Amino acid sequence: MTALTLSTAAASGLRADAIVIGVAKGDKGLVVAPGAEAVDKAFDGKLASVLETLGAAGGEGEVTKLPAPSGFKAPVVLAVGLGALPAKDEVFEGEALRRAAGVAARTLAGAKKAAFALPIEDAEDAGVIAEGALLGAYSFDAYKESAKDAKNAKAPLAEVALLGGKPRDKAYKAEIERAAALGEELNRARDLVNTPPNDLNPEAFAAVAQAAAKEHGIKVQILDEKALTKGGFGGILGVGAGSASAPRLVKLSYTSSKAKKHLAYVGKGITYDSGGISLKPAGHNETMKCDMAGAAAVFAAVVTAARLKLDVNVTGWLALAENMPSGSATRPGDVLRMYSGKTVEVLNTDAEGRLVLADALAKASEETPDAIVDVATLTGAMVLALGNRTYGIMANDDAFRTSVHEIAEEVGEPSWPMPLPADLRKGMDSPTADIANMGERMGGGLVAGLFLQEFVGEGITWAHLDIAGPAFNEGGPFGYTPKGGTGSAVRTLVRLAERTAAGDLG
Repeated sequence: MTALTLSTAAASGLRADAIVIGVAKGDKGLVVAPGAEAVDKAFDGKLASVLETLGAAGGEGEVTKLPAPSGFKAPVVLAVGLGALPAKDEVFEGEALRRAAGVAARTLAGAKKAAFALPIEDAEDAGVIAEGALLGAYSFDAYKESAKDAKNAKAPLAEVALLGGKPRDKAYKAEIERAAALGEELNRARDLVNTPPNDLNPEAFAAVAQAAAKEHGIKVQILDEKALTKGGFGGILGVGAGSASAPRLVKLSYTSSKAKKHLAYVGKGITYDSGGISLKPAGHNETMKCDMAGAAAVFAAVVTAARLKLDVNVTGWLALAENMPSGSATRPGDVLRMYSGKTVEVLNTDAEGRLVLADALAKASEETPDAIVDVATLTGAMVLALGNRTYGIMANDDAFRTSVHEIAEEVGEPSWPMPLPADLRKGMDSPTADIANMGERMGGGLVAGLFLQEFVGEGITWAHLDIAGPAFNEGGPFGYTPKGGTGSAVRTLVRLAERTAAGDLG
């Protein structure tokens, strides 16, 4: 992983492959952002004019390279756009800094060291820049032979030195340590999402979780197919029935002796989703290795909470299965008896995520946590509603839904609160079972949320994050977001745990 350091060195004297500075769009043209004063002075105060001559305008994500001025030990200056210049007496938002750092880190792939001279007003700014750099430097090359060719391959940026940081300041050091832990675990979640399904089945995912739990002092319990059968987990077993790879339910428990609250996170972990007997058509199944992104997010959040030693108990539930068609697969029309005892008529085997989540939600509810949050790439309907970069939030408590939304926006994860209209529940009535796994087509994402709500314990605060849009980026990279697995919802879950530990929630 990219190394992080805080430095008080002068920009001119630091040995690095590049110096990263920020530029912004001002009312009268490009403006050099704070942090780059030494570089601008070396250009006799004309750096903005030079950059404008090269076509720079300061737009978000824009990158301009130019030779460093005489006397600098770094050979290159890389100017990255921060977007609009803040109003007088205001500062750049954390997300603008995070995205700029990500763009710079990705642009500098192959470099050994870069000095980041971006605007730093306080320790929090240093933290978001570090976070953006770590996330932007990410690459997934495990399956590329070309990546093993040291001459031609471009390894991720090896080291980031944050100029303007305070190496001896406890707040700054804490922010850098937080960024390192969060960045490493979020990037591990991305690795899991990007891993081909022939190498990441439920058993393999469970093994990764077990190894991480052992490393970070997290208690782990893995229910295999025998334990699931004995326990009556009909939803998880029903989804996994058609696959040669048996399902798993993994419980990760991080506890703190100082904790006053308990959060439960539940993640959908379909390691490959063919749709089952309700087979997905060509063009809709090529990226379905990403259908375990919710479980990856939960896994990363629990491990990050443990690494940060947060004063809150966090339990993660990974509902892992592979949804495949075969002679033993669940059929449309079958009825499953769930862990909660309720029966579900399966009308569509491609609505499988809600089935594994239902069992995990019911099991998590037995411990009566203060709140449950489930995370899932659940419905295409949510993508149609909110697009590819925004996830939907549903909840049985409006105040909690608002809190989760505010936290998501704070950490830079676009989200939107969605309703749970009671009138849509009737569409899931079944003449055969207690409930069907499908309802009205219109509002399908809300129908899925209503289905999940049926399996949450009475009186327990619950939220559902449908990350179907932002979990896997099929387009080009942007900001600190790579192509492929993104690690969506990890930062929201971690900040929720931090807020809960601090007593800011409930």
